[in-house]
Amino acid sequence: MRRITLISSILLACALLAGARDKSVLELAHEAQAAPIKEQPKLYIEIARTQLDLADKAYSAGNPESAKVAVDDVVEYSGKATDASIQSGSKLKDTEIRIRKMSDKLRDIKRNLNLEDQPAAQSAMDKLEAMRSKLLAKMFEKKK
Repeated sequence: MRRITLISSILLACALLAGARDKSVLELAHEAQAAPIKEQPKLYIEIARTQLDLADKAYSAGNPESAKVAVDDVVEYSGKATDASIQSGSKLKDTEIRIRKMSDKLRDIKRNLNLEDQPAAQSAMDKLEAMRSKLLAKMFEKKK
């Protein structure tokens, strides 16, 4: 009986920590949305990076459904960072570098996935590479 109570307490603590983590990501998203546009790329990239770490842990734990949701968040927040960076003209290089690093990490994660889980990772990598291309095009566009 005592062991069951201990296990229940541990599971409850894990659930509360997971809920707190989700809340912090949502809070960061609201903070990023309310921030001046020049600060948004950094905030959105940080959220994407957090979600990528979460996806890696979920895949390692054998939970591909949660991992796919986190990977979708990586793409969504990276896209927001890209758009804010292009719109403001600031943090272009930093945003591109961070997206490249996330794409590289996603490639490493993909190598360890089951065959049926790989297409979602590949699709996310392709989208991240398209974002990088947009950022590079903006960085090296010819001014008239």
